[in-house]
This record gives sequence, C-alpha cells and structure tokens, in this order.
Amino acid sequence: MKVLKDILYKVSINAVVGDTGIAINAIHFDSRKIGNGDLFVAVKGTVSDGHSFIEKAIELKAVAVICENLPEILIDGVTYVQVDNSNSALAILASNFYGFPSENLKLIGVTGTNGKTTVASLLYQLFKSAGYKVGLLSTVKILVDNIEYKATHTTPDSLTINKYLKEMNDEGVEFCFMEVSSHGIHQCRTEGLLFEGGIFTNLSHDHLDYHNTFAEYRDVKKTFFDELSENAFALVNVDDKNGLVMLQNTKAKKYTYALKSYADYKAQILENQFGGLLLKVNDSEVWTKLIGNFNAYNVLAIYATAELLGLEKVEVLRLVSDLESVSGRFQYLISDDKITAIVDYAHTPDALKNVLETINSIRTKNEELITVVGCGGDRDKTKRPKMGHIATELSTKVIFTSDNPRSEDPDEILKDIEKGVEPQNYKKSLTIVDRAQAIKTACQLAQPNDIILIAGKGHESYQEINGERFDFNDYKTVQEFLKQLQK
Repeated sequence: MKVLKDILYKVSINAVVGDTGIAINAIHFDSRKIGNGDLFVAVKGTVSDGHSFIEKAIELKAVAVICENLPEILIDGVTYVQVDNSNSALAILASNFYGFPSENLKLIGVTGTNGKTTVASLLYQLFKSAGYKVGLLSTVKILVDNIEYKATHTTPDSLTINKYLKEMNDEGVEFCFMEVSSHGIHQCRTEGLLFEGGIFTNLSHDHLDYHNTFAEYRDVKKTFFDELSENAFALVNVDDKNGLVMLQNTKAKKYTYALKSYADYKAQILENQFGGLLLKVNDSEVWTKLIGNFNAYNVLAIYATAELLGLEKVEVLRLVSDLESVSGRFQYLISDDKITAIVDYAHTPDALKNVLETINSIRTKNEELITVVGCGGDRDKTKRPKMGHIATELSTKVIFTSDNPRSEDPDEILKDIEKGVEPQNYKKSLTIVDRAQAIKTACQLAQPNDIILIAGKGHESYQEINGERFDFNDYKTVQEFLKQLQK
C-alpha cells in the first residue's frame, strides 16, 4: 500500500480535487480490474477512451482518478488529479509505485524495425551463459531469470514493465534486455525508466498505419535516444542512414557498429552458409551458428553491447560462438528427403528481402526456393504490394496466403499483395487462402534439396481471424507435412 502523494512524484499535474494523503492499494487503467482502494488512470487508447469508464471505476470502489479531463460531476470522497497526458502519468506512477525498479539493475533497450527480438533474446542468452541473473522483456516471452511468462505486446504497458522489473529486483537480476517498439515509445510506456543503454538496429517500412509517415516513425524512435542519460550508452547501426539521426541529440555516450561503414565495432563476413557464419569482428574471428547478413549485424550489436557492459572480449567471443537461434527467426529444419524448411518472422518488406537475399546467397541455384507469405489484416496496407513484389522477384515459386487477417477479408488482403507482382512473375505465384493448405502445397511442390521459406508469423502459435485466435504454428505445421510426405 502506497500514499497517493508519494506515487505522484514527478507527475506533471494541472489540478487536484480532493485529498492526496489517501492510501492506494493498486493502480489500474482497465476499469474492470478496479478493487476497493485502487487508483484508476483514464487513458485515451486507440480503440476506447478510459474517461468513459471513470464512473464505472468509482462504482467498483476506486478512491482516486487520474485523468486529462475532469468529469462534470465530481464524487465526494474521491480524489481527482488532472494531467496533460495520462499515458505519461501512468508510466511515472508505475515506476514510483514499484519503487523505481529500473534503477536497481542495468536495463538495455533495443529498438529498430527488424532484429529487436533476436538482439534482446540473444543478449539474455549470452549473459545467462556468462553466469549472471538476467531478465528479458520481448515479443516472444518475458523472463525473470529462469521464470518464464507469456508476452502479449512487443513493449508491454508501463504497469506490466515495472511489475516485472520489480520482480527482477526481488530475484537479484543484474541485467535486463528489453524490446522497445515505436508504439511503446509513442504511448510513453518507457517513460520513467532508467536505461543503461540503447541499441538501434535499423529502420524500414513498417507501422505506417499508426505513424502516418516514415519521418514520424523515425522521429518517434529517435525520442528514445534523446531521453537517454549522460551515463548511458547509445549504440547504433551506421550502415543504416538513420543510425546517425538517432545520435543527433542524445546525451548518452555514442558508439557505432557496421559491416560496410567506418564504425567503432566493425565486422566482415568470411563465410556464409546454412551451418552458420564465420565473422571477423574488429581484429578477431568468431564462428556463429546464426545465419545470413542480417544476423551478422545482430551478432555485432550483441558483441558490442556485451563489451560496453564490461564483459571481457575473449569471453564475449566464446559466448557468441555458443548462441542458439531465436524461435521463429530463421529457424530451419532439413527433412529426410533433404528439403530445407525455414520459418522466419519477416513481416516487413525489408525483413523479407533480407531473408530471401540471405537464402539466395547461400543456395547453389540448382534448387527451387518456394516462399509462403502473406500480410496481416488491420495493419499498414501500403506494404502489401511491396511484399508481393519482393517475394516473386527473389523466389522461384511463391504461394500467397493468410497471415493474421484479423477483421479484414483475407481475399482482399491477398488482392493487395498480388498488385505488386510484375507481369514477368505472374506464372511464379499462386494464391491459397488457407495457411495450412498453402504450407502443405509448398511441401508437395518441393523436391530433394529445394528450400521452403515460410515468412510472416515466425514464433507465433496462433492465427487471428475475426477476433478469434486459433492454434497455429508454422514450424510444427511444416514439420508435420514434411514427415507425412516421407512416408
């Protein structure tokens, strides 16, 4: 139990009606979770406005309300605190309520369009192997040292973040690696957190349904680095032209990494095959089980971060060579018939291009490359034709299929994707709405030594159709069909 005036520390307040000396049991922004003695924060969301639920929260015995607009009728015995931005207030309240947990460990944020999950997850893996207690806040899962929780968002809400950080404090966690999405930054979910460092991977076409323009998307990412303290570090990929933009106004110590440009941390690909990569990192060679050019960048970011956090160079190289790939990120299997199936989360044009170019750089060109790909519903429609163009340009056969259609008609999504196919590539593609049938068809088309890429969903264990989630796992599905065909 906390006193309201204590958890209002550093919150920008416009007006207070009532007593701030009251005790608060818990904080919620979902009125359905309110209990006796709780604080309700009215947040304006993309779907609903929390201000519409203030009355409901009070009926459920909320004793205080944080809001941007005071209700017309104020209830006696309830304290109202008016703020400019409820999302920002919620983040600061959460940090205060849980005792500033980010200050009691070294928190590293990873942002960028592609690579966030891989970099954060592999840093967790590396530091765990080095003998530390480690935390992870990622798209795939949340880990409090050895305790695993299910993840629901790339960047959880600020209450959830601080709750898990507090749990990490209680478990003696020293380092936490966290994916930081543009949505999370824009909605102030990371406000009030103290970051030891920030990593920028790259920036490409994504989330323009939310951010409207690429410049807005880039500038939101940049605010994360603008807010780092002078005691933190900012590590950016300068082969991406936006890398230096991220560093423009940061107070943090600046470091760069690259494969092609001059940088503090430099890597060269010496060997690239399905078995892994041989890299020269600065002046040392290291073998990694990770595959492809994009993973060379990820390995370099991981190596640099580990060094900046104080690990010895020789130990970092040893640990990098032991890293295992992340679920749904270039995860592959080879059937008894020598058919290679690769499952990857690539759901943006740039990520799909990277994966296909990686496969093409390794394969002999004597085999077929069959790509199964779709696009999510209720998301950025402008990327759909681009995905269709890239898939058919860089594959020998393509099957367009459903991803997570959500509330949209899958046929309409597929028509949008097909618009990007050039006339010379029409014969390469076919469309099968049912994702399982599309994967089965790819397996039936494949001959020994051929390669199947299943892109878009990666680690996800469901398919979302008309508001319902159905069990579906790309990796298990292709594994089962390839086994059936071998019988």
